[in-house]
Amino acid sequence: MATVQVRNGAVTLNVSVQGSGPLILCVHGWPELSYSWRHQQAYFAQRGYSVAAMDVRGYGGSSKPEPIAAYSMRALCGDVAAVVDALGGGRAILFGHDWGAPIVWNSAVLYPDKVSAVAGLSVPYSPIGTTSFLTLMRKLYAGKFFYQLYFQAEGVAEAEFEADVLGALRKVYYAASGDAAANPLLAGRPPEARLLDGMVDPDPFPAWLSPADLQVFVDAFSAGGLRGPFNRYRAQDLDAAEIGPVPGRRVAQPAFFVAGARDGVRHFIPGRDFYADPGAACDDFRGAVILPGIGHWVQQEAPALTNAALEGFLQAL
Repeated sequence: MATVQVRNGAVTLNVSVQGSGPLILCVHGWPELSYSWRHQQAYFAQRGYSVAAMDVRGYGGSSKPEPIAAYSMRALCGDVAAVVDALGGGRAILFGHDWGAPIVWNSAVLYPDKVSAVAGLSVPYSPIGTTSFLTLMRKLYAGKFFYQLYFQAEGVAEAEFEADVLGALRKVYYAASGDAAANPLLAGRPPEARLLDGMVDPDPFPAWLSPADLQVFVDAFSAGGLRGPFNRYRAQDLDAAEIGPVPGRRVAQPAFFVAGARDGVRHFIPGRDFYADPGAACDDFRGAVILPGIGHWVQQEAPALTNAALEGFLQAL
């Protein structure tokens, strides 16, 4: 495993690379790191790929700009393009999970010549439109707690999370996993609730994340803080104006989707299964694999099944 630094203007991106061959670039979500892709890097490096996993700006060893505007979708997709140019000769397959999924979907749209295929984990592709996702959530969750709305006040979520990084990570990772009985992030709590209210700190933690693995995340967030990660949620209102909404803008490249059947993302919108038609906005959708009993952290909770699904997608390209 090698670590390289890639520059995109004033931002430095920390990227781990394993193997040699055509480039697969993996993009993580919240609150994670490039380390979240360790199972995929090892697996696909053995199968003839160069597998890179980047710390998204705001995380790990990458730059952590202060302004909210630095975390717009266009800025994050520009980082992906810079890594593809630096490591893949201007062309790559993209894997993205959680926030990394919208980042790779939109990178495929904004940089079609740089992306040969794209796989999203946990979050299907939804074109950015004229109405912010936050605007929709403010209406749907009026009078109720929704974690992304809680994140909007600068410093509030940071203070709660950073007061006990280990405890916060254990609670968040467990709450959104397939091991939890229910996801308190979407449990209809009152609007004055805090992020960690009602969350279980499991003892022991499920085996899919060892104490040593967990410590990698604890060390990174203890050192770098949480402002950058939370700023991505705050920047959503900027995305439509920056990207320039195009009605019906679709992903043209071969596309694939993997998720856990117990992932709370699928029920963000009450009464709707977000996973019912994950290829609706893709022109060349190659299918979806929904893993029974698995939650949000799909590539860590079920690495073998996730790798097999992604390998099937790659073999058919």
